[in-house]
Amino acid sequence: MTGPTAAQVMVAATARLRAAGVPDPARDARILLAHAARIEASRVTLIAPEDLAPDIAERYEQLIALRVIRVPVSHLLGEREFYGRRFKVSGDVLDPRPETECLIEAAIAVPYQNVLDLGTGSGCILVTLLAEQPKATGLGVDLSEAACLQASANAVLHRVQARADIRQSDWFEKVEGQFDLIVSNPPYIALDEMQGLSTEVRIHEPEMALTDGGDGLAAYRQIAKEVVLYLKPGGRVLVEIGPTQASVVAALFEQAGLQHIRVVQDLDGRDRVVCADSIPLSGLEGGN
Repeated sequence: MTGPTAAQVMVAATARLRAAGVPDPARDARILLAHAARIEASRVTLIAPEDLAPDIAERYEQLIALRVIRVPVSHLLGEREFYGRRFKVSGDVLDPRPETECLIEAAIAVPYQNVLDLGTGSGCILVTLLAEQPKATGLGVDLSEAACLQASANAVLHRVQARADIRQSDWFEKVEGQFDLIVSNPPYIALDEMQGLSTEVRIHEPEMALTDGGDGLAAYRQIAKEVVLYLKPGGRVLVEIGPTQASVVAALFEQAGLQHIRVVQDLDGRDRVVCADSIPLSGLEGGN
């Protein structure tokens, strides 16, 4: 007696995921079947008519059971794509998100030699910036030791480890020297907004990477307070923000003595990145 085909198992899995309220059940069922079968997702249609081998069926069942309780697909795969590269992820770090790619676009628009990534998490921002600028060096800091390990692994994965320094640090605490580019995607969700997040994010991503436990602006106050000490003259700082935070963060940067403050929008037209520059040497010499 033969078992069910891959197509039949995938249809049943889709129904289970739909009943559990998973947003895109057919897509997830397909991706997880490919992962269980250790093939590319594009090849699932090729195995659809075939009986599913018992070992693949068992792996698939475990994956679907975990997805039903809303474990993120990226955690089940162990990776997530960001700016054309695959990054290892886990429950210890924030998942790389497509909207963060507009911070990368803004950062690489101007050449840089040394980068500081505050709250590096998976390391996706720092590693991407180093991969995009082969002669640049960078420092990534995070309060979480587990995040530092994850970032270090991703630096090795993308062969930038010789140019990347990863340190456990509470913001600028262990940072020395000055940088021509400082970037950050800090926790910016207010505590009273946490309940509105999806189950995947609220339950399975680290709370310290999502919220400051207050109004969502504590990290920006901390960065604005110290950033000019660590920026080279004429250096740039870019921070990702929540869609309603642009004016407040811009005001903090202005109070810190930064200039050329501007807001970059994401592909959905929402405010996403605040950029600012430190005063160049010529400005300092002019007494400004």
